[in-house]
Amino acid sequence: QLQLVESGGGLVQPGGSLRLSCAVSGFTLDYDIGWFRQAPGKEREGVSCISSSDGSRYYADSVKGRFTISRDNAKNTVYLQMNSLKPEDTAVYYCAADIMATMGEVTGCIFNDYWGQGTQVTVSS
Repeated sequence: QLQLVESGGGLVQPGGSLRLSCAVSGFTLDYDIGWFRQAPGKEREGVSCISSSDGSRYYADSVKGRFTISRDNAKNTVYLQMNSLKPEDTAVYYCAADIMATMGEVTGCIFNDYWGQGTQVTVSS
């Protein structure tokens, strides 16, 4: 069973950058990792995810070209580098793990197994 702990959220001006971290503990198998976000009154949406099998990365159209997901296996940590932030990016960001997630350009990132508690990202002038 995994535990996921997000960090790195905060307040940033439009156009600024943040790097979120997802620390994974209790790792025994290769899990797919994803980043999700949820704004008040809206459904949780997939932002980006990375495959454990081949390292493929997927991004929502709204963040493509601005966000980058990466993984440091030695530290058991997954990062989400967020550049050119917009007010629309304001949300609670969650990381998730799934032994076999669904991910792709059409389906997006679909995770069911494990979730972190979230970290707040606020983009405002």
